[in-house]
Amino acid sequence: MASNNANKSWLGTHVALLMICAGFIVPFAWMLSTSLKTSAEAMVFPPKIIPSPANWKTYQDVWHHPRFDFPLYARNTLVIAALAVAGTTISSALVAYGFSKVRFRGRGVLFGMMLSTMMIPFPVTMVSLFALYRWLDVHTPIQFLGTNKPLWLPACFGTAFNIFLLRQFFMTIPDELSEAARIDGCSDFGIFWRIVLPLSRPALSCVALFTFMGVWNDFLGPSVYLQHPEQYTLALGLSQLQGYRGAVTDWNLLMGASTLVIAPLIILFFLTQRTFIQGIATTGMK
Repeated sequence: MASNNANKSWLGTHVALLMICAGFIVPFAWMLSTSLKTSAEAMVFPPKIIPSPANWKTYQDVWHHPRFDFPLYARNTLVIAALAVAGTTISSALVAYGFSKVRFRGRGVLFGMMLSTMMIPFPVTMVSLFALYRWLDVHTPIQFLGTNKPLWLPACFGTAFNIFLLRQFFMTIPDELSEAARIDGCSDFGIFWRIVLPLSRPALSCVALFTFMGVWNDFLGPSVYLQHPEQYTLALGLSQLQGYRGAVTDWNLLMGASTLVIAPLIILFFLTQRTFIQGIATTGMK
């Protein structure tokens, strides 16, 4: 009897999980299906779920579209993402090490204040940051507005969520390792660089992946700071395919471009999923 109940519970859990997965897969499948249709087929009602024949020419049209320069936008996005990933991973790891392994007065208060910044969304600080960068443009020789600096430079000062994630992981590393290294004459930075970082590769990879995904999908930041089409990122470039000035949107082209934009993220996740899952699963475990 107990075995039957356990089997029913197992079956019900898996059915529920499959339904949730289907809910996430359906929008992606619909986008892929629309991208393989012609412009006329994309507007047919009731819609055809599986296009026959598949219109693979959509991706060629997207690649050479005059308003969507995919190679240029991809290069711009990769440059910003690489700088942001490097900056936030290194800076967040340094701050997280201080909060987890270095004992000082007021550590808990400062950590709580840092966590509270997670409740402040970007739109709240958007106007103030824009005014700050405009002031810096006037009073310093460095140009910020109209460049990609505001999109990656703040990442070099750490982010609250990544600091919290790394701190929880660093706390799982035994203090005996740090104490043994300190007895051998190793400094705090030496302990951080030679012991903590090599043992934290799963968590660091998780932070890097989260940051890369955030920068890759960011639309609001580039729309605020970038002023010239040759500086656009992929997320901002997608808006160029939407109808403007009364023009009709070619939904098959828009869905094809969206597929090209998210394909690198899907490939990256499948290549790093083992490290990513390990970093999430082991964070906060003693």
